[in-house]
Amino acid sequence: MTTQTIVYVPRDAAARSVGADEVAERIAAAGGDGVRVVRTGSRGLLWLEPMVEVATDRGRVAYGPVAAHEVDGLVAAGMLDGADTDHSLGLTEDIPFLRDQRRITFRRVGVVDPLSAADYERHGGIAGLRKALAMTPEQVVEEVTASGLRGRGGAGFPAGIKWKTVLGATADVKFVCCNADEGDSGTFADRMLMEGDPFTLIEGMAIAAHAVGATEGYVYVRSEYPDAIATLRQAIDAAYAHGWLGESVLGSDLSFDLHVRVGAGAYICGEETSMLESLEGKRGEVRSKPPIPALAGLFGRPTVVNNVLTLGSVPMILAEGAAEFSGFGVGRSRGTQVFQLGGNVARGGIVEAPFGITLGELVNGYGGGTRTGRPVRAVQVGGPLGAYLPVDRFDLPMDYEEFAAAGAMVGHGGVVVFDDTVDMAAMARFAMEFCAEESCGKCTPCRVGAVRGRETIDKIRAGIDAEANLELLEDLCELMTDGSLCAMGGLTPMPVRSAVQHFGEDFHRSPVPLPTPTFGPNGSAS
Repeated sequence: MTTQTIVYVPRDAAARSVGADEVAERIAAAGGDGVRVVRTGSRGLLWLEPMVEVATDRGRVAYGPVAAHEVDGLVAAGMLDGADTDHSLGLTEDIPFLRDQRRITFRRVGVVDPLSAADYERHGGIAGLRKALAMTPEQVVEEVTASGLRGRGGAGFPAGIKWKTVLGATADVKFVCCNADEGDSGTFADRMLMEGDPFTLIEGMAIAAHAVGATEGYVYVRSEYPDAIATLRQAIDAAYAHGWLGESVLGSDLSFDLHVRVGAGAYICGEETSMLESLEGKRGEVRSKPPIPALAGLFGRPTVVNNVLTLGSVPMILAEGAAEFSGFGVGRSRGTQVFQLGGNVARGGIVEAPFGITLGELVNGYGGGTRTGRPVRAVQVGGPLGAYLPVDRFDLPMDYEEFAAAGAMVGHGGVVVFDDTVDMAAMARFAMEFCAEESCGKCTPCRVGAVRGRETIDKIRAGIDAEANLELLEDLCELMTDGSLCAMGGLTPMPVRSAVQHFGEDFHRSPVPLPTPTFGPNGSAS
């Protein structure tokens, strides 16, 4: 019997967008019966996609980026034997970008076949769920609390406290909801985990269900992620077949059903109560608090709402213990964060590292500076509502409290880089424009404030009474921060204020003509 060479080619959407499917087909054709192509998630070195890995006696050897028309030549040069070629990157685990990371949530992404339950178990999967089911719900909640895990979606609220609240609530039914409506610019970790290791999310949600007494769960995925949706649905079917979902999970008393629901493209549904409204079939609109979702969430029942990275951290915590997880990080920011490098950056991709790594280490160390080769001028951390930070803040550690003290936020871990050609007054305007477009409209500070903010910045950029309008802009930012119902309006001032604080000269450049107003069907100007 001839031994097959195993070749790994990503099926991640980012890799497919640059030809990974065609590469996989060419490798299968060139290798014939002697090759087995396994489609995996992406390792997260996005500038090297499609990156091909060949299993050898030494370990996996990486090649990239590989184009379909190059495959025959690479095979002839010995790629299927792990030989050095002009595309060789050496042993995958020795690539500096990967070698120096500490992957917990992403430990299996790019390693396993995301739709193989057997592969998942071979690489340590389900160990956390088995351990959790041998514990009482109270013990599981205590373990998560002791780990120091905080929500990776933006607010950084302690997951254990949220779970304890749901556990203590009395109701006929409880829910676990995963918010996978990953709408922040420069963020793609949720998508990559769902596409590259969906069983980790499923396992994390099953553990949460046992911990709080939930019987039903939903993954709310944005419609722009068709590959993630398809992968999740197939993985959920496999989980049912293996007894990881459904009646008597792994022979225990836990019964837990899990469903995928697809959003309709509203950024506001990244906010937990808007997501719950959408799940109930209503317009995505923010709810007033109290009551909080942990007490009155989906259909008015106690509900755990966490995002993909939060729930994806749970299996490791249960499998290896809270102390192992909390051993990473600094201060009250424990464990690792999956940082996403995007924008004008030389090496874009995923960096999972303990909290405490500095912004400069991410941008210059892992990211390699700008793609254009020009100097970095600004970095926005935490999505479109995050602060713009200058190069002189590159010593800032990635830590919830340190960032808050600097008038910024870690958020979902998105890091978007800009070079010295960026107009920061235009970026401040974009923040207000974005809020005006995406506001659910329920509260006046957000609905009206964002429009007035955009108009005020237009006047400043046009040189119309700039100093007075800068004062007016600050008053408006204060009102939106203090008066908005949710983070949509409450955080929009963060990028605006940071742009004024750190890049004030851009608000006094040569005048930019006021934009010509456009009119909607009802005659309103925009």
